[in-house]
Amino acid sequence: MSPSSQRIATVYDQVIARNPGEHEFHQAVREVFDSLGRVLTKFPEYVEESILERICEPERQIIFRIPWTDDTGRVHINRGFRVQFNSALGPYKGGLRFDPSVMLGTVKFLGFEQIFKNALTGLPIGGGKGGSDFNPKGRSDGEIMRFCQSFMTEAYRHIGSSVDVPAGDIGVGRREIGYLFGQYKRIANRYEAGVITGKGTSWGGSLVRTEATGYGAAFFTEHMLGVSGRSLDGSKVLVSGSGNVAFYAIEKIHALGGLVVGASDSSGAVHDPDGIDLELLREIKQVQRGRISEYADRRGSAEFIEARPVWAVAEKHDIDVALPCATQNELNDDDARLLLKAGVKAVVEGANMPTTPAAIDRLREAGALFGPGKAANAGGVATSALEMQQNSIRDSWTFEYTESRLAEIMENIHARCAGTAEEYGVPGDYVAGANIAGFTQVADAMIAQGVI
Repeated sequence: MSPSSQRIATVYDQVIARNPGEHEFHQAVREVFDSLGRVLTKFPEYVEESILERICEPERQIIFRIPWTDDTGRVHINRGFRVQFNSALGPYKGGLRFDPSVMLGTVKFLGFEQIFKNALTGLPIGGGKGGSDFNPKGRSDGEIMRFCQSFMTEAYRHIGSSVDVPAGDIGVGRREIGYLFGQYKRIANRYEAGVITGKGTSWGGSLVRTEATGYGAAFFTEHMLGVSGRSLDGSKVLVSGSGNVAFYAIEKIHALGGLVVGASDSSGAVHDPDGIDLELLREIKQVQRGRISEYADRRGSAEFIEARPVWAVAEKHDIDVALPCATQNELNDDDARLLLKAGVKAVVEGANMPTTPAAIDRLREAGALFGPGKAANAGGVATSALEMQQNSIRDSWTFEYTESRLAEIMENIHARCAGTAEEYGVPGDYVAGANIAGFTQVADAMIAQGVI
């Protein structure tokens, strides 16, 4: 084992020992570390300055109690988190996730990924993440408002436009952002629009922010396919999920000439050989908040596949491209086998770490292109940073201009990943390219700023 590999193994063992039971965090660290052997050999100063050890330890971890009352007056207690992971490039930036699955390890894995994702955008933002184990499903607007107000009553003292700028994530949409911002304004007694992103467009929000992650993933996919002379035009595509990321990925893929033939939610998947009808999907999922099985009930060309992931469509149908856009570790080794057998040429992550390590290895060994989430789904945080820019200059940009900025950023991210992979002797390896490009930028800034 080389000295650099030995150092990586030693630090990884320390990460596991210092963060017991946080398996998703361990997985995220391992995925980055696996790309860094060549980097530490080329730049021994990263070892001398203990960058690996420092970058895996959050600068600050905040855990707090969130008391709130439901509509019957019953008191509930949830737990809130904000992990401020790394500020070498700018204020901490990352979303808030409200979901029963949220625990410290979840937030740390997301925050660690955010460091490198934010670096790849080329914008001056550091990495952080937060959330709560609160479940917003089935709750009234009043209950969600009281919960958000209680959350912000503690969180407000740790955030600010030059300190830490939260945004939305799973379970946190424009409604929740509004309640959070309103409580911040009430407590802080100032209209600091840049303190949170994902706001309504009439009160400081950015056009394209809702669409950005899905659009960005589609743009990245198109650039990645283009390197090998392919295109989304005419491709059959599967997209997991049916939330914002999935919905707008489908919209942009259709605009680029692709045909999305499958989508899903937690109850199962639908296969629609005629292409997903976006207006019907919007009506069912965003307006009626129904289950995706209703799509098949109302669309004659569609078939519902109960309690199966959308990748099950690949058992019987050819597929060119797959975009996992739901949640972490949703695409496993068996799913990768199915997709490869169906002829998949590319898998691009629209969600955070949605593909298991075994599935990634199988896809890459088979020669399929693989776009990691820290690159492919960076469009959301990139547009959040554009919202911060507009807030700081008291301006509002058009949809067309903002989308053009997003498209440019995604093109640059692709170019950085592809160029870095080639520079380090692994052409076409977008995982290595993304990890190395993000890591070296953050590491250089950390060294320049001293041991802090």
